[in-house]
Amino acid sequence: MGPNAKGALLALLAFGIFSAHDVIVKVLGVSYSAFQIVFFSTLLSFPLVTLMLIGDKRPGTLRPVYPGWMALRAVATVITAGTAFYAFSALPLAQVYAILFAMPLLITVLSVPILGERVGIRRGAAVVVGLIGVLVVLRPGVTELSLGHLSALVAATGGAMASVIVRKIGQEERSAALLLYPMLLNFLVMGALLPLGYEPMPVVHLGALALMSLMAFVASALVILSYRSGEAVVVAPMQYSQLLWAVLYGALFFDEWPDIWTAVGAAIIVASGIYIVLREGGSGASENRPVLQSRSRFETGTVPRTSVLSRSAFGHDASEE
Repeated sequence: MGPNAKGALLALLAFGIFSAHDVIVKVLGVSYSAFQIVFFSTLLSFPLVTLMLIGDKRPGTLRPVYPGWMALRAVATVITAGTAFYAFSALPLAQVYAILFAMPLLITVLSVPILGERVGIRRGAAVVVGLIGVLVVLRPGVTELSLGHLSALVAATGGAMASVIVRKIGQEERSAALLLYPMLLNFLVMGALLPLGYEPMPVVHLGALALMSLMAFVASALVILSYRSGEAVVVAPMQYSQLLWAVLYGALFFDEWPDIWTAVGAAIIVASGIYIVLREGGSGASENRPVLQSRSRFETGTVPRTSVLSRSAFGHDASEE
């Protein structure tokens, strides 16, 4: 098996696990608020993170080099966590993924003011086409837009912001700081909101939350291995396999079937996203390659971001991502 094929297969497995993780979020979302799910997901991830930090021998403190950017990233991550988890509980899986897949488009847009990235007419046109795909999925004026739709859009924007900021400061910030600040803010904010809608959780549901944390950790590690095995331009598009998992899981567990407009809009978004990936993979097409380096998964702060996990646990520098 060639390295690109191996990388693609590892990525497919990783995003299959991520999709199963999101199924658990959706199941628990029927009984519990997004705040409660995020809070306990973060809490149960701390043992895994602690083990990682014990093995981090790099010198330095946890004080951020860029406190403003670090704070903005942490806030964006917390917003992404709450809105994404709510969207999964409120909307069909395929529809949530279709909207979240606008994240590469938003990363491209945000990379202009934040990274100084130059976006040519072709990538700019791809962004416009992709955003048209989002409108096809949402169909404003035809379909009543819900809080779930708004939450998915906010999650995509927050995830894009967090990813671009990591590209800006990741080379100078210590990985442990990048890892801990979003998790700590999640813990504090979601903990403060918990009394607004707390529901006691049986052991089986706490076990499901622990399983979520483990699945996300394993899937993140597999994404790292996939990028080490294959070229980013081959591995990155594998994230879109989550749409297939969403259709399968939605049909099996929730009796969900995507309508024709969701399918058409998702196809437009995916096509534009893949085009941007291919453009960034070309020689000299992009100085910073912000989409290829996003690791293809929105950040929630409930588990380590893939690039930070790579640096902490595998000794891989984020500047190479």
